[in-house]
Amino acid sequence: MKTKRILLGILLSIGVFATSCGSDDNEGETIIPIQGKYNLSQQGTIIDGKEVLTDAPQNAAGCNRDYLDLRLSNTAVIGDYSGSNCSLVETTGVYARSHNDLTITVGNVSSTSDIMNLTNKELKLKDKTTGVITVYTR
Repeated sequence: MKTKRILLGILLSIGVFATSCGSDDNEGETIIPIQGKYNLSQQGTIIDGKEVLTDAPQNAAGCNRDYLDLRLSNTAVIGDYSGSNCSLVETTGVYARSHNDLTITVGNVSSTSDIMNLTNKELKLKDKTTGVITVYTR
């Protein structure tokens, strides 16, 4: 009986030790895959410490919402609907993700944003240069 208690104590100690020593290499980093098609939803900035977001003015009235399509091949496709006939213009570039930074390059122009939120339903970016916050939804 005493042997069973000692063995049980050792097993419990190992279990507690193993769960307390878990690696947290992703601290502050979201691990949801970023690939997917996101519809442009809102845009804004931080004023007096609070996010102020409005419907994205780039979305033309009566048209589908503009979008950002991040593909597995690291290709970024930016879709822009405009004009009275809602014609679609797609611009293609590349993207790179490094921890919580997303850099999109189209031609010779690059922009880097902080990934503020990434879930299965939302991608929220904050441009590192301008501070503009852009919210995309799936």
